[in-house]
Amino acid sequence: MRKYRSEVFGVLVAVLALAPQARAQQQPDTHKWALPKCDIKPGHYLVEGGRQYLKSATETRFEDQKQKDLTAARGVLMQALSTGGQEKNPGAWYYLARYYILTQDLTGADSAFRQAETLKPDCAEDIGLWRRFVWIGVFNNGIAAWQANNTDSAMAAFRRANAIYQAEPTGFKYLASLLYQAGQLDSAVVYFRRAADIAAKDAKFQQDRKDALFNMARIEHSQKHWAEAQAAYREYLTLYPNDAEAQASLASVLSQTGQRDSAFVMYRRIIAQADSVGAMPMFRVGVEIFQAVSDEPDTSKAGGDCRTQARANRLTPVRIKARCDSVTKGIIRDYETSSGVTYRLAAEAFEAGLKMNPYYRDGLYNLMNAYLQVNDSPHVVPVARRLVGVDPMNRMSIRLLAFAHQRVGRVDSTLYYLRLADSTLVADVTLSEFDAQDSTARVKGLVTNLRNTAGQPFKLVFEFLNAQGEALAKQSTDVPALPPQGTQMFEIQVPAKGVVAWRYHKE
Repeated sequence: MRKYRSEVFGVLVAVLALAPQARAQQQPDTHKWALPKCDIKPGHYLVEGGRQYLKSATETRFEDQKQKDLTAARGVLMQALSTGGQEKNPGAWYYLARYYILTQDLTGADSAFRQAETLKPDCAEDIGLWRRFVWIGVFNNGIAAWQANNTDSAMAAFRRANAIYQAEPTGFKYLASLLYQAGQLDSAVVYFRRAADIAAKDAKFQQDRKDALFNMARIEHSQKHWAEAQAAYREYLTLYPNDAEAQASLASVLSQTGQRDSAFVMYRRIIAQADSVGAMPMFRVGVEIFQAVSDEPDTSKAGGDCRTQARANRLTPVRIKARCDSVTKGIIRDYETSSGVTYRLAAEAFEAGLKMNPYYRDGLYNLMNAYLQVNDSPHVVPVARRLVGVDPMNRMSIRLLAFAHQRVGRVDSTLYYLRLADSTLVADVTLSEFDAQDSTARVKGLVTNLRNTAGQPFKLVFEFLNAQGEALAKQSTDVPALPPQGTQMFEIQVPAKGVVAWRYHKE
């Protein structure tokens, strides 16, 4: 799937840290009866009876007595509403909602609170406090389940939390993210939509709104729902018009729907503004443009339709072949022309990013692939050498250098680097994560012994670089003697400011 953006996974720990504080501020003592914070009265002996039973259930220390009180409370409250003529009494609905809270029926509590608030608008604030109080506990259960990888339990908890409280987008956003991870993409879109609509009501949830709208557009894009994706990107860009990645995504959708000229105009406009966009967004724009190239078209249908029509017109076999070969070749020619322009624009985006961050490994790797697609022979070898300069023990990087030499006809160099990648490389080093924060930088990766013989221990030395290629920090990790096909994970974190790239070497 194309890049999927969400702050959900990044802030999981932060939410866990903040939620207990909110709970401590608003959670009442469960062994005390919480009085309403608005002027709502029972107004009828059955409702008063329900209130008394609920108070007793709250304060008793004995579980069997609590259950008896709850059963009695439900009985008199339901009697008041069904045969006691109290269906217009807000107190009856309010205390029924309180009953549902004590029995963990949050859907029932939501419905009863809605009735109470409709009949007694002055109690909206008190009802909102109750909703959020219940929501915090259930929401935290969902976070804990998610952290423990119990995703089904987490989704169930978020659904229950969302049933009682809909004034904040977080529960809906988290549920949408879990549904996305579970492959339930249409449902994920629905809940991202809910999160965005809720977040739109309060400026403090702007980031939630931004994430939800972007993710919604991405999911529609990944499913090739072109009309829905275009509408979602346009909605997002109405609010955040300077997001270059979203602009490129919209252009990709336009390209897929035959609006290539409009897409190319948008791509060129983004690239022209690269200095104000920044290096990392430009790298993502380059990936978006690169991925906008569709699969090579299947010309069989067009050719078949042409031959059918030609036979109906009684053309000779020679003329049929000439006409229909022209049709299919024209389709391929148009595709190659369009894809060539697209790959060249992707290369320009990667070039723009590398001007600002010339040592960024993924930017070099992607630029190399773009050059190979457009047969840019003068540039493939220099870029491939730069790539191997920062990532000298990665098999795929070395193979790209071999392909680069092959493109310019250097047979000896091609064979040398293919041999290195396939048989003489000491170990394959693959970086799985690079995370540069304001004051720290971290890399994670895997070392693999590709040989059929045991390896020798060695040391990997990582340098963490600024945009000028200066090493701001350096740290090594020891790689033990790995058995044949053996692996070793590593993680390095250093205190450093201004890190934008890395390189390593073997000692």
